[in-house]
Amino acid sequence: MKIFVTGGAGYIGSICVEEMLNQGHEIVVFDNLTEGHRLAVDPRAKLIEGELREPASIAGALRAEKPDAVMHFAANALVGESMTNPSKYFLNNVYGGVNLLDGMVAAGVKKLVFSSTCATFGMPEEVPIHEGLPQRPINPYGESKLMFEKVLRWYDELHALRSVSLRYFNAAGASEQFGEDHRIETHLIPNVLKVALGQKPHVEIFGTDYPTPDGTCIRDYIHIIDLAQAHILALGREESAFYNLGTGGGNSVAEVVEVCRRVTGHEIPVVAKSRRPGDPPRLIAASQKIKKELGWEPRFQSLDKIIENAWAWHQRHPGGYGD
Repeated sequence: MKIFVTGGAGYIGSICVEEMLNQGHEIVVFDNLTEGHRLAVDPRAKLIEGELREPASIAGALRAEKPDAVMHFAANALVGESMTNPSKYFLNNVYGGVNLLDGMVAAGVKKLVFSSTCATFGMPEEVPIHEGLPQRPINPYGESKLMFEKVLRWYDELHALRSVSLRYFNAAGASEQFGEDHRIETHLIPNVLKVALGQKPHVEIFGTDYPTPDGTCIRDYIHIIDLAQAHILALGREESAFYNLGTGGGNSVAEVVEVCRRVTGHEIPVVAKSRRPGDPPRLIAASQKIKKELGWEPRFQSLDKIIENAWAWHQRHPGGYGD
């Protein structure tokens, strides 16, 4: 297939592009490079620098490329920033997304795979989080993703534009070629590895008195290659659907730090801080539905493997992509 990938220069998008190319697909990346990196685009892919918030930019690219399907990763994704600058999130994640859909309709493209988030569920009523739970976001980031999911339902009904939304929490790890390099890094694993690289003096843990076995928050970490495979499987779905992706178990912050110590051989000092408002003790997604319907089977569920791959990439790229 010919796949048009928005946000294909970002962390998740770049590795999905790499995996799809390895499976023989033709890839066009559409990215404004504000969050992504030119060097994160696989050289086998075509890169178009464009802007989702400019209807003519995205519509023109889709009309020229005539892809079989679109994979949509382009989004702002910092929860804290969304609480101080909500307009940025609604403009980029919702308005930009609607421009993408209108461009698809005009170009006759009928299939979309959407990178959504379990943040659409807010503070979940139960854990693991399954698809039947109510979606009640507690920040503009989660709200913007949920709003776009609702838009997708109407484009399905009115334009026969089929979509698959994939909801997950923490993508982690790296491939041989591509890894995690955010300009503002909020994710735990790369921040812990920065300490091992000597780029930070310590790692901060927010809350050590949660009702969990070691008192620190438990989160769901999925290897980026497993996540990429889920997106590729979603391309084969003929009808619209939504799936939650998770490991079913999760790991605590303290466990992540300890595995990083073991993998890197560095001490990694820790500074305990007070809890952050709105942080639930456990956030884990269920994935029985996608396993049953699409046959998704994660291959790298070991936290050790996730961190080994991430550490290998960061050692080769201590300055990230350098742009």
